[in-house]
Amino acid sequence: MPRFDHRAVPIVLVAVVIDVIGFGIVMPVLPTLVTELGHVGLTQATRISGWMLAVFALAQFFAGPVLGMLGDRYGRRPVLIASMVAFAIDYALMAAAPTLAWLFVGRAIAGVAGATFGPAGAVIADVTRPERRAATFGLMGAAFGVGFILGPAIGGLVSTLGPRTPFLVAGALAAINATVMYFALPETLAEANRRAFRLRDAHVVGAFRPLFDAGNATPLLVAWFLWQVGGVVYPAVWSFWAAIRFGWDATAIGWSLAWVGLLSVIVQLGMTDRAVRVLGERRAAIVGLAAATACLAAYAFTTQGWQVYAFFLVGAFGAFAWPALNGLLSRMVDATRQGGLQGGIASMNSVAQIIGPLVAAQSLAAGSTRGFDGAAFLVAAALMGSATLIIAFATPHLPAPDAQTKDTA
Repeated sequence: MPRFDHRAVPIVLVAVVIDVIGFGIVMPVLPTLVTELGHVGLTQATRISGWMLAVFALAQFFAGPVLGMLGDRYGRRPVLIASMVAFAIDYALMAAAPTLAWLFVGRAIAGVAGATFGPAGAVIADVTRPERRAATFGLMGAAFGVGFILGPAIGGLVSTLGPRTPFLVAGALAAINATVMYFALPETLAEANRRAFRLRDAHVVGAFRPLFDAGNATPLLVAWFLWQVGGVVYPAVWSFWAAIRFGWDATAIGWSLAWVGLLSVIVQLGMTDRAVRVLGERRAAIVGLAAATACLAAYAFTTQGWQVYAFFLVGAFGAFAWPALNGLLSRMVDATRQGGLQGGIASMNSVAQIIGPLVAAQSLAAGSTRGFDGAAFLVAAALMGSATLIIAFATPHLPAPDAQTKDTA
């Protein structure tokens, strides 16, 4: 069983699960709902849904640093509770949406409220010892994986009651979670570690300024961004690539995604802690990124469906990257700026979620017209491989967390 340094940790992990379930639960019904409200065909509905994803990511880009720095000023608890309340209201709005414009407004609100990953990550940084921080960030990644598996499955089941039912279920889950946090979530940011909120710093550059002051963080941030852009290939083109390459139907694609999610959760829960303790954060990140690179490159040239499952036995170790890199970054700033840092990371991820699908989709389309439908995965492997080399040769060497703890004791 996972070991927690503070009782707030399992509460925010549950919040992450519910957050991701709420996002995934509506995915199966969005095509139907967009088609009905827009009076368009499925092809046009797909384009509209793509713009909705862009609106969601753009809202997160601006909201991430703001929520993170509000957390640094007023504490994590009120920010997390307010975000969950906003989620509940937003899903109720989308359930009643009479037009496509309402859906776009709902996705924008969800993007703002969905920036809770920043405050949730800050809670972990607040209460977890430096030598345990990367492993605990791994649990946060596992929580994301669990939500990603459960959300679409639940959405598919309740959609039989109507295309708006998943929104109502997601709203109810968010409301329940807000209530639980109100009564059970303690504040984790000490008064002594709070700092004034300055609007001029509430953006991605301002959020990362402490990192630049702390040392040569630029290569680490570049590596993070390349890794995120490359990793978006899975949600962006996996379904299309699998249908083109193997002729898979929706059921077969769903099973393959479930396999990816399941192995990722197993690695994050069962191996991340030990890997970070044995290898250290930097080497664990290198191992994870190298494994992900090898898997993506293999997918570009695979010829049989069963190979997808076999190759991800290696690719699953890519789950080491997120907690290891996050642990490195969190140790480069002090306790007063963890919220701003996590908000900045969330904004950078949002940019990757805008750019990544465009890169992946165009690579798949261009490659397919030339007889090579694995081009998107080859491009993703190149991005991921570049991130690996940057971490290996250009990032600063930080002292081991246990040594850092002794120095500051």
